[in-house]
Amino acid sequence: MTTAHVLGFPRIGAQRELKFALEGFWQGAIDETELAAVGSQLRRRHWAWQKDAGLDWVAVGDFAWYDQVLNTAALLGALPARFGFDPSTLSLKQYFELARGNAAQPALEMTKWFDTNYHYLVPELDADTRFDGGVDWLFYEIEEARSQGHAVKPVLLGPLSFLYLAKAKLAGLDKLALLPDLIAAYQRILNKLAVQGVQWVQIDEPILALELPGDWLAAFERAYRALDQHGVKLLLATYFDSVADHAALLHRLPLAGVHVDLVRAPEQLDALLVDWPTGRVLSAGVIDGRNIWAADLSARLETLAPLAAHLGDRLWVGSSCSLLHTPVDLEQEDGLDAELKGWLAFARQKLGEVAMLKRALEQGRDAVAGELARSDAAAASRRTSRRIHDPAVGERVAALTPADACRAQPYAQRAEQQRAWLKLPLLPTTTIGSFPQTREIRAARAAFKRGELPQAQYMAAMQAEIRLVVEKQEALGLDVPVHGEAERNDMVEYFGEQLSGFAFTRFGWVQSYGSRCVKPPIIFGDVSRPTPMTVEWSRYAQSLTTRPMKGMLTGPVTILQWSFVRDDQPRERTCLQIALAIRDEVVDLETAGIRVIQIDEPAFREGLPLKRGDWDRYLEWAGRAFRVSASGVADATQIHTHMCYSEFNDILPAIAAMDADVITIETSRSDMELLEAFGSFRYPNEIGPGVYDIHSPRVPPVGEMLRLIAKALDVVPAERLWINPDCGLKTRGWPETEAALRNMLDATREARAALAEGRALLIDAGAQPATAQHGACGCH
Repeated sequence: MTTAHVLGFPRIGAQRELKFALEGFWQGAIDETELAAVGSQLRRRHWAWQKDAGLDWVAVGDFAWYDQVLNTAALLGALPARFGFDPSTLSLKQYFELARGNAAQPALEMTKWFDTNYHYLVPELDADTRFDGGVDWLFYEIEEARSQGHAVKPVLLGPLSFLYLAKAKLAGLDKLALLPDLIAAYQRILNKLAVQGVQWVQIDEPILALELPGDWLAAFERAYRALDQHGVKLLLATYFDSVADHAALLHRLPLAGVHVDLVRAPEQLDALLVDWPTGRVLSAGVIDGRNIWAADLSARLETLAPLAAHLGDRLWVGSSCSLLHTPVDLEQEDGLDAELKGWLAFARQKLGEVAMLKRALEQGRDAVAGELARSDAAAASRRTSRRIHDPAVGERVAALTPADACRAQPYAQRAEQQRAWLKLPLLPTTTIGSFPQTREIRAARAAFKRGELPQAQYMAAMQAEIRLVVEKQEALGLDVPVHGEAERNDMVEYFGEQLSGFAFTRFGWVQSYGSRCVKPPIIFGDVSRPTPMTVEWSRYAQSLTTRPMKGMLTGPVTILQWSFVRDDQPRERTCLQIALAIRDEVVDLETAGIRVIQIDEPAFREGLPLKRGDWDRYLEWAGRAFRVSASGVADATQIHTHMCYSEFNDILPAIAAMDADVITIETSRSDMELLEAFGSFRYPNEIGPGVYDIHSPRVPPVGEMLRLIAKALDVVPAERLWINPDCGLKTRGWPETEAALRNMLDATREARAALAEGRALLIDAGAQPATAQHGACGCH
């Protein structure tokens, strides 16, 4: 008998119930009991969907109030000592303080989960880190699921991945030195699960998809031999890329089963099946957990049929990875046309796809003839639909030449022209683009979309917001203002709504982090720009000031990365199509008199393949796409880009090759740590390192920002240094925004005065950060 399961399910709820409950709890509108009730209701519903679809196991432990890695740290008791929390009595309030910070301590660092747009909270490790146990939420949820009649498969983040993804907070600390104590903690957890009657445990080790150092690979054998014989069967789950290079290692480990991602890396199967251990389960991840396209079920059965013949009941069928990265339920989507909707499958529908494959393998194709016929028809429709292919777009991409991907002159010559007309002071100030999205702005936009607010009234409301933003920036004294993006719902969705080849959902939300959800557009066909998208807004904003207004665009790589992308052509080709659309907008902005233009690429590094051997190819086409988008303007037009929360050290040559005149980067949470790499590399163009963290309502004092400016001046020459916040300000309120920007301008003026007088900056000795960390992107 084939076993059907998924590696995890979205926790936010089909209507984002968890998001609203979390925010209500944080605001004091509901108490912990009410929040717990929402979580319980969501778990009950999601488990029932898995069982009702026909899965053999329901995933338990995939639910998290904020993040599954933070949940693992809380389960292990591995909490940062700086918070002073007792792991065994950790409350939800304290849990959220770890995630969001408090008055005394900034939050844990947040960074991307491999190459997804999900953010995880990074555990902090030092020589005194202990794994003596913490919250018992996992064990409670197992009993909760069993009481509802479910066969449970707990999901744990594996010890090696937890350790590898954590950050050493003590210089020189060998994280692997902590492994024995960590393994002892996992042994205790597995023993307790066995006492609860658990048969199988899914233990995720996604780092096996990376190119790991030899000592980490060797640690797998030590760890898993120590975890063997603890009364439960371990299904080691890998995903996001091939683990074929580790086939011999995996075969040696004492495991009951191994899960592999056959969507991202179908080619790994042949290598893994050689000498497959007798009695071991192979879990085949054939349903895409990262995208929204309905599976070609006939093609999936072609893959699975020989496996079933070879393995028999040792074959499991599942999702490629957790369904966390997909929207919850397609059935809610009443605005999609029937053809397009037939091409899609959200998380709930993917449960049905997994179960259908199980039935086909067990009962034969005739038993699922109707489902296969519908799948075949959808696949054929998608291949042949006229709405997908636009010959004009293909011809334009094919006609691109090397000259289309470079500016006329190198940066040094461009900079002279730009300084001549911009006439900016030393250490020019700007922001990253967005300003607070107030309740009134969101209400007006929603009413306009519903057809309840006439276009003329909507335009007037947005112009009033733009006028307010420009006036406030004028009063503060920002050198290069922005229009504030009041009209934009999301930095990708806004542009996708105006480009051909894109489709949009009403409820296609996925979790980015905590309560933060995004609704990625769907790129289903060739992309082009029918009409200008931002020109009139920027033109209006420029009419309100004599300062150079900065036009704001999202770059082609980020639009690609933060969308659900068509899988019927190479991503490179789709990215170039988007680049040409953005290029048209850049040229039109310049024609309209906007000669400072920011093309945001916060997802540039996120797109890196997991294996370094694949990096060069990606960096070549991603960099080319950005340059195509930016290179249609005169040299006197200044091109900015913005990047967030990434370790740039290993790709700085590629970032420099993008050749933006100015790059702004997130650096405040890292205490300018990220900027040091740019200094060592001698980054040739202008840089704006963020001097305050926008992800917190906290207003940093002038001295704290001044200290960061001083650190930046140690790395970047003053004539190439810009001063700005870390990221966009849309999630902040106006009082904290104005206060923080006022302090930023005061710090800048003090720095300018010190440079003019040739003296050292006067810095408050108490303006030291509590910890160095990176933040999550606020661009969305």
